[in-house]
Amino acid sequence: MKLNKFIDHTLLKANATKNDILNLCNEAKQYNFFAVCVNGSYVSLAKKYLEGSNVKIAAVVGFPLGSMDTESKKQETINCLKNGADEIDLVINIGLLKSGCYESLINEITDIKKIVGNKILKMILETCFLTKQEIIIASQIAINSKVDYVKTSTGFGTFGAVIEDVELMKEVVSDLVLIKASGGIRDRDTAIKFINAGASRIGTSSGVSIINNVVSNKK
Repeated sequence: MKLNKFIDHTLLKANATKNDILNLCNEAKQYNFFAVCVNGSYVSLAKKYLEGSNVKIAAVVGFPLGSMDTESKKQETINCLKNGADEIDLVINIGLLKSGCYESLINEITDIKKIVGNKILKMILETCFLTKQEIIIASQIAINSKVDYVKTSTGFGTFGAVIEDVELMKEVVSDLVLIKASGGIRDRDTAIKFINAGASRIGTSSGVSIINNVVSNKK
């Protein structure tokens, strides 16, 4: 297993500096991670730092709450793609999901998928706020919206990825949609457990520690 190719090397903290992004990109190149995952304001900078490498750029949209209006999310997506993003990690409107407004939610995600086109769209659920039934419904929405990945968490909720939730998501989406486990994954054994449970990508700020098989104290 080439564990490094499962990893989206992630830095989404509000206090991340340009030097922090440079370090993130240098680590991603050194360890040949699949992608870096950054806030939209740093996409163009990451594009510059990663020039000539195979590392992809994933940009978060609607992050971390997902509760802004659709037009804002669409414009954010357009800007990220224009600045060099290869993938978009979109936080869904959790309130719409919990209100049972499934058609509105599907319409929003579908509109953004049209903008993303052939590039990768990941749909972030924030499973810590959802019941098991809501995770099932959200996973079905992922299929109906034709996203490429359904993702567990932002890493900013009350807790991150849970093995049982990934297994449940996998049971629903099968091979129709891929799964990204994100939030609280800080060591090699845990990362492998999520991959075995069905995750095709791991979002983590502890990618270097995972590859080096040491325990990370990052939050």
